[in-house]
Amino acid sequence: MYLCSKNMEETIITSVQNARIKHVVALQQKSSLRREEGLFVVEGQREIEHCIACGYEIQELFVLDSLNYTGSITPTLVSHQVYEKMAYRESTEGIIAVAKAKDHSLATLNASLFTPNASPTPLIVVLESVEKPGNLGAILRTAEAAGVDAVIVCDPLTDLYNPNLIRASIGGVFSVPVAVCDSKACIAFLKEHKIRILTAQLQDSYDYYDYNMLGATAIVMGTESTGLTDQWREAADVHIRIPMLGRLDSLNVSVSAAILMYEAVRQRHQTYKKATM
Repeated sequence: MYLCSKNMEETIITSVQNARIKHVVALQQKSSLRREEGLFVVEGQREIEHCIACGYEIQELFVLDSLNYTGSITPTLVSHQVYEKMAYRESTEGIIAVAKAKDHSLATLNASLFTPNASPTPLIVVLESVEKPGNLGAILRTAEAAGVDAVIVCDPLTDLYNPNLIRASIGGVFSVPVAVCDSKACIAFLKEHKIRILTAQLQDSYDYYDYNMLGATAIVMGTESTGLTDQWREAADVHIRIPMLGRLDSLNVSVSAAILMYEAVRQRHQTYKKATM
């Protein structure tokens, strides 16, 4: 149901049974619908602004009727009850957008990663079958902070536009170049571009800080429970490990990824400093 707002020029959606509202809720909840329609939901002013700045197209914008919204996109106003129905998380500043997904193929990544002005020694993070959206989102957030050139998600068990992933990435999913593919295609891609493959694993491995990450490098991480599959172990140029000095034998995958990314940053920054001294 639509009701007139205070200035009589706008409308406010007040019914949770409204078809547009139900569509947003379905997009929040169903990865199959997100894939089928190529749409996803973004909550929060900062995340939406970052999404737009990274070239995403906003299809719809819903704003809480009490919010003094002054953005450039014409919004649809919604009541508190409707907003609470739509919102996946709390404290999202009364603003929700439906955006169009981008293409995340290896071909698209190839076109953006290997250009005349691109780094000749890209740093890539590869994630095999990471299941938890929060972990993948946290890795993308760190990848953004560390200036990683790309993240490749292999054999995914969650989609890139899962609400928890978007939240955990703080918008990193929008700005970091990301490709989604199977492991076989990723290995072929890395080999074709002569990118050294470093697999994080406990077996038959070297301490991560003893290996040179200055060249074109792919850091490959698996799941916490089972690690990497044999195809990655066999494809690797080097096996690396994070020393475990306590009683536990593993770290959260997002923590491990952060340690390895910033080791690459440390090595590259030190080399840069020496070159400019």
